[in-house]
Amino acid sequence: MKQHYDVLIVGAGLSGIGTACHMAKEMPYARIAIIERRKAIGGTWDLFRYPGIRSDSDMFSFGYSFRPWNELKVLADGPAIRRYIVDTAREYGIEQKIHFGLRTIRADWSSEQQRWSLECQDEDTGEFLGFTCNYLVSCTGYYDYDQGFLPDFPSEERFQGLRIHPQHWPENLDYRGKRVVVIGSGATAVTLVPSMAESAEHVTMLQRSPSYVFSVPGRDKLSSVLRRFLPESLVYGLARKRNIVLQRQLYKASKRWPNLVRSWLLSGVKKQVGKDFDMRHFTPRYQPWDERICAVPDADLFKALREGRASIETDTIESFTETGIKLHSGKELKADIIVTATGLKLQTCGGMELVVDGEPRSLGRLMTYKGAMLQDIPNMGFVFGYTNAPWTLKVDITAAYLCRLFNYMRSRNLKVVTPRAPVGEVQVQETVLGSLQSGYIKRGEAILPRQGRGWPWRVLHDFERDRAMLLGQPIEDAALEFKGA
Repeated sequence: MKQHYDVLIVGAGLSGIGTACHMAKEMPYARIAIIERRKAIGGTWDLFRYPGIRSDSDMFSFGYSFRPWNELKVLADGPAIRRYIVDTAREYGIEQKIHFGLRTIRADWSSEQQRWSLECQDEDTGEFLGFTCNYLVSCTGYYDYDQGFLPDFPSEERFQGLRIHPQHWPENLDYRGKRVVVIGSGATAVTLVPSMAESAEHVTMLQRSPSYVFSVPGRDKLSSVLRRFLPESLVYGLARKRNIVLQRQLYKASKRWPNLVRSWLLSGVKKQVGKDFDMRHFTPRYQPWDERICAVPDADLFKALREGRASIETDTIESFTETGIKLHSGKELKADIIVTATGLKLQTCGGMELVVDGEPRSLGRLMTYKGAMLQDIPNMGFVFGYTNAPWTLKVDITAAYLCRLFNYMRSRNLKVVTPRAPVGEVQVQETVLGSLQSGYIKRGEAILPRQGRGWPWRVLHDFERDRAMLLGQPIEDAALEFKGA
């Protein structure tokens, strides 16, 4: 016997819990469940346990719209974010709706039965379990939880020390007094370096090319002052609105006046590291927001560099040695521990196979409808956050849209909805991640959904326009094909 639900959500991370909470509020009649491969709530924030892990977006806008972040720390650490997600699930009665430890292998849609059938496997026992649902919602993010990206390094087998990928951090690793080399220049690397430098002998960040890095305050001082005079809910609401506007304006300015924003970002770094620092280590070859910009709280990375606890090398690797890494410049970096912060490996829908009436469907050949559903896939929501703004902003409005859609269908006794695109709409060379040129995106772009020529088949990456489209426009649309029982 298969367990049947009105809605099945795959993934109990930030997206899945947020979506389930929206549905608990807006669809109280619906029987909802979440299938989660891990044995805990939190997704990314339960998986990653490396030193210093934190958000790279401010928490006032990264938190859910319906349950505001109520602390003054701007960039929260991983454990705090995990607690926030768990507390939210408990507050909305979602925790008891989660099936833990199940890997979703395959999802089959039957037009005859007008339902999805899911094949899952208990990863502890190997037992196969079945579920059915009227609506399927993917909340799995976009990268592979099993493994990160790890390039082949010349002579890597020679290294006699410990080599670690941040995605698989050893529990209770003691790196006190150790020499550490962190390979990478992205958000993970700039987080690891100052954190490990607090107790390591020395930490070197080895990068092939620099990223943009800027400092943000560790605490929101303005909100701290306002809390003395105004209700907390009002203070945090104002902080959220303020930060959303500031982030959007920075992104828009980066696209409109890239050279001006570039100069501003680099001048900020120079003030922190001093006039004698070699700025080539923080001067990227690309323009701002061609890749994500890395935020550091209270200039912690720059402070570690100034104090000599950490250093940066911008070079390429000639080979690993028994005691470290030899660079093409001839310099050798001695290391007891090498951390390969070399990026993510992309994956969509948690790796599950999608099948519609016996025909396998590849997301790399499909477009998204309003960034919330998939072309020619019936009764399926696709919750995918922002990459140029806090992820959760898009999750919130996508989840709210799906609630609107499902309630609309219930009120009219409609059973099936399928987005249908006109012939020639797809833009094969463009993915839903837009103009971002990060290495992990380039490596995995073949599996990502495509962009369309125009609305509603383009992913806008624009919070104001998305909110108007998803929450303000009517559900009725010529691009949606509805069917009754």
